[in-house]
Amino acid sequence: MLAVAILGLIMVMLAGSFHAVAAGKTHAEGRLLSNREARVLLAQLTNELHGAVQTPLIASHVLLVGQGRMLNGAPFDNLIISTLDSGHRRSISTFGAEEMISYTGQANPDHPGWYMLMREQQSALLSGTAGIRVPPPVVLAANVLAFHVRFFNGNIWLENWNSGSLPPGTQLPQAIAIDLVLAGPGGAPLELATQITVPMAFTQW
Repeated sequence: MLAVAILGLIMVMLAGSFHAVAAGKTHAEGRLLSNREARVLLAQLTNELHGAVQTPLIASHVLLVGQGRMLNGAPFDNLIISTLDSGHRRSISTFGAEEMISYTGQANPDHPGWYMLMREQQSALLSGTAGIRVPPPVVLAANVLAFHVRFFNGNIWLENWNSGSLPPGTQLPQAIAIDLVLAGPGGAPLELATQITVPMAFTQW
């Protein structure tokens, strides 16, 4: 009888150990997936910002607008880019027709405190043409806690940018910093950040 009781106690301890290992593995896998999701988003943004258009010899439609804003105490900025390198429609040469991309945020109705990062894409060459149907925005991530974009003009970092208010040749920032925070497993924040240069901001182009 004593042996059966000891065996039962051992089985309970083993079951608890297996459960802890399985829970830890699930948590780690969930965090890896969230990390991968954030890195994919940053890579896409980086490609599109690298392709922001500004040509000195032939006039081009320069459009880069960043609007800083706060949602429930967290930064969640709006961003609009006219780019030659749109992440979802890439040509064989990696550069396609000029596209206008916008990033905005909306509250996640299924999870208070989380936001959805929305991406909208349309032709920048036809944006002023009446009757053009614009595809609806696509939800890139529904677990975003913060999305913060800053712009370097060569001297200081700015929270807002409007290419339309700047003289030709200076309408693009020299560098852009992006901070992205996603909710990981259990709601724990997962923070990623990057800084990129904008090639066409420099005069050699």
